[in-house]
Amino acid sequence: MINSTLLRTINPRLSEARAAEIARGLSAAAAGAGINTPARITAFLAQLAHESCGFRYAEELWGPTSAQRRYEGRADLGNTQPGDGYRYRGRGWIQLTGRHNYRKFGQLLGLDLEGNPDLAARPDVAARLAAAYWTSRGLNSLSDQGKFREITRRINGGYNGYADRLRYHTLIHEALKAVPQPGRVLLVPMGGSDPVPWDGRSRYNSQDLTALVPQLRQAYPVPGGPWEYGGVLRVWVRQNDDLVLERLPVDPTNDIPATPPKK
Repeated sequence: MINSTLLRTINPRLSEARAAEIARGLSAAAAGAGINTPARITAFLAQLAHESCGFRYAEELWGPTSAQRRYEGRADLGNTQPGDGYRYRGRGWIQLTGRHNYRKFGQLLGLDLEGNPDLAARPDVAARLAAAYWTSRGLNSLSDQGKFREITRRINGGYNGYADRLRYHTLIHEALKAVPQPGRVLLVPMGGSDPVPWDGRSRYNSQDLTALVPQLRQAYPVPGGPWEYGGVLRVWVRQNDDLVLERLPVDPTNDIPATPPKK
């Protein structure tokens, strides 16, 4: 659902090439973080769009303003060395700020952001940072509940720019409404009883569904089935675009790893 068309709806000034570059990173990062429903994507992109002025800036514009001068020496940000205020200024779509956060999220992503802070502004890294920050604050659950104001507080620490964040939320919500959504993901319980809707949890039969479902929709785009996936799943696509997944019998002590899908 995150593509260049949607990003250019958010900010028509983005070139097609730039929008496509940003969208690739955001789409991959969002899928890995379970940001995979219209409500979650809308809230996620609305917050990032505000923080980055419609994905124009992956780095904080520096005056310095009086507020920016106060970054220097702030122990709560981990800015303990001279120049840290500027060195660890806001970067990425989420505007990561402070030596402490660069160290923490760099370690989480396996990147030396503390030693190479400019890396946080690279579009693919900016997307991964945003998704990691989102997950760390438990914001998927709040998105499901429609608690956009609380999401703002957890990101901002208050409600600065709330009207603009809400404007982006409305814009993205309306844009996604116009996009046909794929059918449900249905899981067949053990024993072969009637399929039940996927509850958004990531795994089924040892498979990470947040990453796998988009791959299956691409591999099996038309109604039909059953097809076998990696020796662990049977896959059907229904006429209404429902994706139905069933476990294949496997030895629970020796799960078979997924392999490229075969029709």
